[in-house]
Amino acid sequence: MTPGARLQAAAEILDRIAAGAAAEQALLGWSRTSRFAGSKDRAAVRDHVFDALRRWRSSAAVGGAETGRARILGLLRQAGTDPDTLFDGAGHAPAPLTEAERDAGAMPDGAAALDLPDWLLPVLETSLGPRLPEVAEALRHRAPVFLRVNTMLGRREAAQAALALDGIETSPHPLADTALEVTSGARRVAQSRAYAEGLVELQDAASQAVCAALPLTPGARVLDYCAGGGGKALAMAARLRGVIEAHDADPRRMSDLPARADRAGARLRVVSAPMGPYDLVLCDVPCSGSGAWRRSPEGKWRLTPENFAQTLKTQAQILDEAADLLAPSGVLAYVTCSVLTPENADQVAAFQTRHPGWQVEDTRQFLPSDGADGFYYAVMRRGDLG
Repeated sequence: MTPGARLQAAAEILDRIAAGAAAEQALLGWSRTSRFAGSKDRAAVRDHVFDALRRWRSSAAVGGAETGRARILGLLRQAGTDPDTLFDGAGHAPAPLTEAERDAGAMPDGAAALDLPDWLLPVLETSLGPRLPEVAEALRHRAPVFLRVNTMLGRREAAQAALALDGIETSPHPLADTALEVTSGARRVAQSRAYAEGLVELQDAASQAVCAALPLTPGARVLDYCAGGGGKALAMAARLRGVIEAHDADPRRMSDLPARADRAGARLRVVSAPMGPYDLVLCDVPCSGSGAWRRSPEGKWRLTPENFAQTLKTQAQILDEAADLLAPSGVLAYVTCSVLTPENADQVAAFQTRHPGWQVEDTRQFLPSDGADGFYYAVMRRGDLG
């Protein structure tokens, strides 16, 4: 495929997404009917689609319409690329620009300029204050690729050397002593020997920093209550060198976890009905995902006031359930990949109101503009133990 043909394919996929199709569904549908497209073509089309999703509003404004074609045009203009070099109709490329398209396009202001939903802007302004512009700008760009070094199998330097043999260049990241940022060869990671043998796992650097901050002690009984894919459970297992129990309300999310644990040499036990008491319960709760919108930009536009309100109720319910699973001196760790105060500090304060005596021992907010994803954690313990 020519570069122009890739843009045309992305524009058509964006129209399907605008009509209501999920991004992954739309991409899969295109790939199934485009057998001529090679792996590089598919990767390039995917990148164009996700770039447009990150800049859904501003690309439409600059392109002059809310169509896939206009959004691709808007992206080119924002990048300083002359659209006439690609919109020429040659080799399945987009048709040449019309006179109306040449005259259209200006960068918007307000929430549209930040590529944010209007209804969410006041929440973000309250949550982030003067840091909102830098966070919003970070969310308009692709996220770095991070790896966690499995310290049960090797040191960070050894992992770097192993990855380099497969053409993957990395650099240490300051957020966690297990974190590597991939600087070259990211698409080779899944086929690398270091990944296949469990020496490294894909995990955001801020997520690793959260796991490193948890007060794990030898012999502790630990539960990952909302395990999902299990990245944090694996990271805790590497630290604890003991058994981590993993649970999720939807067990299907953990379907790959046993195989990943075997590959990593981690001791994990999947449990359908956790039975306390536990020394530490980690609640990495369902959330808006606002701290990771550059990885999953579709979530930014699918979030509504109604499902956000329901998410807040679910978070509170999970905290209440998890507290009942803890030993009297146990630790409750609350985690989100969100930058929104209602999901973070406000949720913790509401829990303390419902459960007097719980004290926050440690808390931190990571922001996307700091280099990794946006994460929040609060470590709580009962303070009335006598």
